[in-house]
Amino acid sequence: MTTVIPLLAESSAPVVSDQPVSGRWRRLPTKAKVGAVLLGLFVIIAIVGPLVSPYSPSYQNPSPSLSLQPPSAAHLLGTTNSGQDVLSQLLTGIGLTLELAIIVGVIATALSVIVGVSAAYLGGLWDDVLMLIANVVLVIPALPLLIILLGYEPQRGEAATIVVLTALNWPWGARLIRAQTLAITSRDFVAAARETGERTWRILLSEIVPNEIGLIAASFVNTVLYAIGASVALAFIGVADLSSYSLGTMLYWAESQQALSLGAWWWFVPPGIAVALMGTALVLLNFGIDELSNPRLRAATGLRRVAGHRLYPADPTPVLHIMPEQDGPIRRVLHSFSRSSLLDERRPGLRGNDGELK
Repeated sequence: MTTVIPLLAESSAPVVSDQPVSGRWRRLPTKAKVGAVLLGLFVIIAIVGPLVSPYSPSYQNPSPSLSLQPPSAAHLLGTTNSGQDVLSQLLTGIGLTLELAIIVGVIATALSVIVGVSAAYLGGLWDDVLMLIANVVLVIPALPLLIILLGYEPQRGEAATIVVLTALNWPWGARLIRAQTLAITSRDFVAAARETGERTWRILLSEIVPNEIGLIAASFVNTVLYAIGASVALAFIGVADLSSYSLGTMLYWAESQQALSLGAWWWFVPPGIAVALMGTALVLLNFGIDELSNPRLRAATGLRRVAGHRLYPADPTPVLHIMPEQDGPIRRVLHSFSRSSLLDERRPGLRGNDGELK
C-alpha cells in the first residue's frame, strides 16, 4: 500500500496560535510595520493634539505684526494672515480629518460586509437586487456627485459629509466580499454546518466572516484612504464645512488668501505633508495586509535570497542548469536550487565551437 503524504496542507478552520505578540510583530511584513507605526503616530496626535495645542485654532491675534509670521519660538509653524497659530490648527485638523475618515470607513465597511455576504449567501432575487443597487451606485462619478450634493446641502456640517461619503463608498467592497463569500460557501465546512442544522446567522458569523478578515481589513483601509482624500478635496474647493479646522480647510484658507504668492509656505506645507504621510501610511498598511493574507505573496517574499543573491518575485523560477555528467547527480540537484542556476555562467564546457549553449 502506498501512502501519499501531502507537502502543503492548510486547514480551513482558524488556527489559534499561542505565539507572543512580540513574535507576531516580528513576522509582520515591513510595509505593515512602517504603515502601522506611522498611522499610530497620527492617531496619537489626533488624541492628544487638541490637549497640547499652544493656542486655540480660531484665535485671531489683533496685532498686525503677528500676521504671516514665519516659524519662531512663540509660533513653531508660523501664523496665518489673521495671526492664527498654524501648529494649533494642524494638531486640531489631523484629529478632525482622521475622525471623519475612520467613521466613514467603519460605516461603509459594515455596509459592504452586510450587503456582500447577504447577497452571496442568500442568492436568487436578493443577490440580483443588492448587486443591482451596488452596480448603479458604483458607476456614478463619485467626486462630481459629492460636489453637487454638498453644494446644495443647506447644512454643510461633518455629518453631511460623512453620510454622502458613506453612501458612495460601500459598493466596491460589497462586490469584493460577495465574490469571496461565493468561494467560501462552496467549501466543505460550510456544507457540513448546513447539514448539522446550524442557523444562517451563525454560519455567517462563525464560518464565513472570520475567513474574510483580511479582505475586510483591506476594504476598511481603502475606504479610510479614500475618505481622507475626498474630504480634503471637498474642503479645499469650499463645498465642505469651513467653520471647522480640518486639513482641507487649512489648505482652502491658505489658497484663498494667496499664501503661495505671498511666500507663506508654512501655512500650506504642513497640512499638505500631513495628508501625504497619512495616505502613505494607509497604502503601506494595505500592502502589508495584502501580503499577510495572501499565501502567494508570503511565499514570494520568503524567497528573497537564494545562494547569497537577492531574488525578486518577478525573477524566473530556478531551474536545473545544464552541467557536465562528471559533476555527479547530487551536485546537479543542489545546483538547481541555487541562484547561479539562473545565470549564464559562460562555461566553456557548455558551448560549442559556434559559441552557442549546448
